[in-house]
Amino acid sequence: MLPPGNCAVSTTNKPREIFIQGLTRDGRTFRPSDWAERLAGAMSCFRPSGSVGGIGAAIGYSPYCVPMVIGKTKCVVVNEALRDIEPMAWDFVMNFARDNELQVTEACLLPDPAPKR
Repeated sequence: MLPPGNCAVSTTNKPREIFIQGLTRDGRTFRPSDWAERLAGAMSCFRPSGSVGGIGAAIGYSPYCVPMVIGKTKCVVVNEALRDIEPMAWDFVMNFARDNELQVTEACLLPDPAPKR
């Protein structure tokens, strides 16, 4: 489901995605159970330039740092574009993973196969 490294040949330079998995290097499940939502919530203010502000702007996650469950493992998908718009935010997320000895993988999500007709 998550092939490592380059996922596909592309004519565009799409920023990489880094998957921070809720598993420590020795395979234990990372706690607290809502760590992914907390980390992504702390990064929610970092948005693409030109994003619309307003009353609902603070609700939701940044497209650069999204929590999700893959298989049965909580993860945070961090888009490398975050490094360009706010290097300190990128460092914060990467240092969080390192300091907590979380498994980090460069990968991409593959789209779900189209339904057969």
